[in-house]
Amino acid sequence: MASQSQPPNPDRFKILNLTLNPDGSLTRPTFPSSPATPELTGDSQLTLSKDIPLNSTTATFLRLYRPIAPSTQKLPIIIYFHGGGFVYVSAASTPIHLTCSNISANSPALVVSVEYRLAPEHRLPAAYEDGVDAILWVRDQAVKSKVNTSDDWLTDVADFSKVYLMGTSAGGNLVYNAGLRALDLDLEPVMIAGLIIDQPFFGGVERTQGEIGVVDDRSLSLAGTDLMWSLALPSGCDRDHEYCNPVVGQRREKIERLPACLIRVNGGDLMVDRQKDFANLLESCGVQMTRNFYEGAYHGVEVFEPEKAQILYNDVKNFVLN
Repeated sequence: MASQSQPPNPDRFKILNLTLNPDGSLTRPTFPSSPATPELTGDSQLTLSKDIPLNSTTATFLRLYRPIAPSTQKLPIIIYFHGGGFVYVSAASTPIHLTCSNISANSPALVVSVEYRLAPEHRLPAAYEDGVDAILWVRDQAVKSKVNTSDDWLTDVADFSKVYLMGTSAGGNLVYNAGLRALDLDLEPVMIAGLIIDQPFFGGVERTQGEIGVVDDRSLSLAGTDLMWSLALPSGCDRDHEYCNPVVGQRREKIERLPACLIRVNGGDLMVDRQKDFANLLESCGVQMTRNFYEGAYHGVEVFEPEKAQILYNDVKNFVLN
């Protein structure tokens, strides 16, 4: 089957407002970004946040969020992976920053947002490896907390027995793949209590009815997803690679060991059929499942409609508290 890893026509990149450079890197559009806010700056502020280096070799970092409102109980930890098709966006991008701040305040929880490497400069599994680095960072903080040398925002506040992996779109894909990798790690004393997989970004060679039926999704097009996968997958691989199509590349013996999962699916998402098939796969492997299906809503609707964002925050809170 022909490789989809190297799009031959540079004009294709205009679909996503990208420019392919001669060295194979991308020039990306500039998105609004927000700085971390480690100090209280206003009455409307919901959380404090700060940036922490993760891996100096890969230039990755974490943005840690802590609710301002006091809590009488220790807080769960949500390790968050942003969307963007593995080619866009940053943990510092304003929509990601606001989402993580609201999740932290609403749950309440400590949120660890991960700045992972992007493709095609760093093709998969680079982002998955960065996800594992973040999980190990939390593990190391749990070990240090026993001798009071963990990050001071976590000491006496974090509940390391309730760690969740969460991601939207490409971040949802990352949660699944990093979650599988975490099964082989010694995470003591951390326990990954669940995976929150929101509108996961999947694909495949054969088109689904949902992909054919959604001609022009407001936030995502079929041509755009094809291009993203051609940039993100390992060179020479097509869209039936296990990173892209988990149903074809299923790993049942590992899937059976995954913790409880919340999967959120929007009916107007062009990937709706793939997301449902993915949920069916996990359920067939005995994974404890919570499925939240929203009729008609499109991919990434939470970024554009505040009331839909609040539903997301409440879904996360209900899953984490149960």
